[in-house]
Amino acid sequence: MATLTISLAIFSLLLAICLYFSLIIVSARRNRRKSVGFFHPYTNDGGGGERVLWCAVRAIQEENPGLECSVFTGDEASPESLSIRARDRFGVELSRAPKVIRLFKRKWVDEKTYPRFTMIGQSLGSVYLSWEALCKYNPQFYFDTSGYAFTYPLARLFGCKVICYTHYPTISSDMVARVTGQSSMYNNDPLIAKSAWLSRCKVIYYTIFSWLYGMVGSCSHLAMVNSSWTRSHIEQLWKIPDRTKRVYPPCDTSSLQMLPLERPTELPTFISIAQFRPEKAHGLQLEAFALALERLSSPELEIKRKPKLQFVGSCRNEDDKRRLQKLKERCTELHLDDFVEFHKNVLYRVLVKLLGGAVAGLHSMVDEHFGISVVEYMAAGAIPIAHNSAGPRMDIVLEEDGQQTGFLASTKEEYADAIIKVLMMSDTDRLKVASSARNRAQRFSEQRFDQDFKAAIRPLFGALNK
Repeated sequence: MATLTISLAIFSLLLAICLYFSLIIVSARRNRRKSVGFFHPYTNDGGGGERVLWCAVRAIQEENPGLECSVFTGDEASPESLSIRARDRFGVELSRAPKVIRLFKRKWVDEKTYPRFTMIGQSLGSVYLSWEALCKYNPQFYFDTSGYAFTYPLARLFGCKVICYTHYPTISSDMVARVTGQSSMYNNDPLIAKSAWLSRCKVIYYTIFSWLYGMVGSCSHLAMVNSSWTRSHIEQLWKIPDRTKRVYPPCDTSSLQMLPLERPTELPTFISIAQFRPEKAHGLQLEAFALALERLSSPELEIKRKPKLQFVGSCRNEDDKRRLQKLKERCTELHLDDFVEFHKNVLYRVLVKLLGGAVAGLHSMVDEHFGISVVEYMAAGAIPIAHNSAGPRMDIVLEEDGQQTGFLASTKEEYADAIIKVLMMSDTDRLKVASSARNRAQRFSEQRFDQDFKAAIRPLFGALNK
């Protein structure tokens, strides 16, 4: 009898909880707004993802002027401050400021909250954060621009049409292969990589997560992806190829193409544009630059003036700031203080000026889903030296009309070789490569993004314009 009483009590409690949440969802569906809600918890990351956000907002404002655009963010921001940020940081002019829905549960998607099982922790945390967002403001279109696929089923429960712009899959076959091969990287702890048993356990974890990720991702009504590499993985995992569209991210090619191709060669400058995050592998660039300087000291390669390297990037949090400090300390250890500069959180106009003085640009992230910085180098007239994987290899650093557009490298030695090749080029040869690279960069312009983005959303938004 006691067991039956306890069972009935538990059942009643669960029924009450389900009823409570159902009433919230029903109420939210009734109060749905004729708007597009952009789920972008970090609107101050300063990277390519934020540029996509503002270009997407602008495109929707142009395509559907009657739709209100709202941004779900955990940052303390106002409509005016976000509009100003879009203009000053990315050169994107919005026709009107977006509505801001402030989120206070963002810590649940912070990687620091989950020292272990980070992927599943952040994914489940995103559902909680999305619940807060949709309870506060339920839009007709839920637009995820940050890669939180686990929120899609919830958004559909709230009656939203779900759209996403996916920069990279949360899990991929490449990640599984690295764990299987016991490769130590920023996302595979050395302790696990050294243990065959722990590696097998992690493969099982990844396999289960891949299945869950595929299931939630398939809830999207429209999935836009930023590259051929990302599309291949998303189609494999989500299995919705008819709803998956490749839309290259918006790169600032128009203003950068106004920069002259001729560069001062008395003090050749290399630039590296990337957030100070572990996967960007700034340390590899520093090591390669040190090796190149060492080789340039030999009599047969000696040049009049040593090159300079400029690191340009943003810091999202204290971890990024510490990472930047360690990079500066490593620079001192390698005796490169006279040859390396660091520029943190620069304004857009400063970034353009720095690009205008660079002969080449460095990129070293393994499996970079696309590589906006690589395109920016090419548009600005700086020869790209990019990692030989994913986006740069499959979409960007390809020949244009049979002419070389840059270099691909994987190891410290290969990067050093590429740096030296750029330095030893004649002005004529350098200008030829830079010109071809600039022509190829036009394929990834903001205008191209605008056209492809609007074409992708038109079938979903078309009913609003009838």
